[in-house]
Amino acid sequence: MDATTSSGASSSLPLHLIVDDTLSLVSPLQQSYQRSQRHCFGDSAPGEFPLAANPSIVLHVLTSCNLEPEDLAHLEATCKFFRKPANFPPDFLLSMSELAAFDMCQNRAIFKPMGTQEKEMFKQRCGGTWKLVLRFITLGEACCRREKSQAIAGPGHSVAVTASGAAYSFGSNNSGQLGHDRLEEEWRPRPIRSLQGIRIIQAAAGAGRTMLVSDAGRVYAFGKDSFGEVEYGNQGSRVVTTPQLVESLKDIYIVQAAIGNFFTAVLSREGCVYTFSWGGDMKLGHQTEPNDVQPHLLAGPLEDIPVVQIAAGYCYLLLLACQPSGMSVYSVGCGLGGKLGHGSRSDEKYPRLIEQFQTLNIQPVVVAAGAWHAAVVGKDGRVCTWGWGRYGCLGHGNEECESVPKVVETLSSVKAVHVATGDYTTFVVSHKGDVYSFGCGESSSLGHNTAIEGNNRHSNVLSPELVTSLQRIDERVVHVSLTNSIYWNAHTFALTESGKLYAFGAGDKGQLGTELVEHRSERGTPEQVHIDLN
Repeated sequence: MDATTSSGASSSLPLHLIVDDTLSLVSPLQQSYQRSQRHCFGDSAPGEFPLAANPSIVLHVLTSCNLEPEDLAHLEATCKFFRKPANFPPDFLLSMSELAAFDMCQNRAIFKPMGTQEKEMFKQRCGGTWKLVLRFITLGEACCRREKSQAIAGPGHSVAVTASGAAYSFGSNNSGQLGHDRLEEEWRPRPIRSLQGIRIIQAAAGAGRTMLVSDAGRVYAFGKDSFGEVEYGNQGSRVVTTPQLVESLKDIYIVQAAIGNFFTAVLSREGCVYTFSWGGDMKLGHQTEPNDVQPHLLAGPLEDIPVVQIAAGYCYLLLLACQPSGMSVYSVGCGLGGKLGHGSRSDEKYPRLIEQFQTLNIQPVVVAAGAWHAAVVGKDGRVCTWGWGRYGCLGHGNEECESVPKVVETLSSVKAVHVATGDYTTFVVSHKGDVYSFGCGESSSLGHNTAIEGNNRHSNVLSPELVTSLQRIDERVVHVSLTNSIYWNAHTFALTESGKLYAFGAGDKGQLGTELVEHRSERGTPEQVHIDLN
């Protein structure tokens, strides 16, 4: 063990000078025996790393404990055993912590199919170490619940994905967006049977359209046959009622899809962003026809910077970028209302860094793009919002617009881990599993249906309020999804730690996954959707 470590005067002492009080109570012979029992691997003397003579056990412990990349870096910084070459294949020069990071990457579905050269190029793009690759992968998993259960509250229809990768859909089906080879609405969640045997790891739902991403990096789309149109426009007149492989993406390994109102964006395994449609006037850095079906690499500064998450609003795109120096957020598209976060209302044809997070000393870890406003959760648990402030959706106690990210001070005592945005609505999930919401109360989608307390469930909420109806389910909520469309009444899903799904809000098309009482079109309190997502 190194003689000096990162903190504290006492921690700078060599380990062999620290006396074990329990040994002072026994005889010298017993002390010698107990020490030999402690250091049963190799001939280690007190003060040496006891498992140094059996590094395979150390490697097993590091990988099985699923340590964070930062933890592996700390081990390297404080102990030379973890810095020196481990003499293990595939690279005998890799340190123990680097080898552990590599092994944990190998366990990921998106990493396994890569060839040796692809992996090396991937490593260089992420910053040159396997710890940075692991950080990139785990951040993407956390942002999008990739390879975990999830539920998406789309415009009038819903998609749920189990932990094993089975996809269910329910709700409006006028364009075949449920994927059941029919056009009838369905309030009961039904598995998409044509995808049997294909493991889905991520889903996206737009107006009349659904996209699913498999663990093989393939994208399946169904519903309106268009990558971007106004909901009631003339495009997308042809409908697709069963999932079809997106042929133009078959040579790109995709891990996330996001559907805006005028465009579609996808994120590759390597952190590259591609967009479809809405190319007129170079709105997304390329000049194309509105019904273009070819993906175009998002040009600009992010061509050389890996992106871990994308979020699509009505007419703009947010991108969470990952660099060795830290996390950052870029935006591109329509700037009306200040929703691009640059202090103005100007459009951006190429991704532009939102500099305000550096001023606020916030490391963004989750981004959310509502129809007209945006939000970010920082690593320290702070929440920032910006854009149109109508109905109080920014949570600052008013309806003012904010053209740069602003911390939601009402949540200063809450450590947030997740944020979701819709059409003038925002939800925040704390590390304790509590849920807060604010903004437009239409269709009961905020969850504040408290008739007992005399409140109007349709009233707007200008500052974050605890969703007490979700506390009554007595389970920790880990994720929230809500409708992000200006054309549809909103509904909301809350997913618990045990995989239970609860729904509330508009349900007139069956999008809640539960049957409503006759003549009712919405549900004000959460009701469990009967799908076993685990």
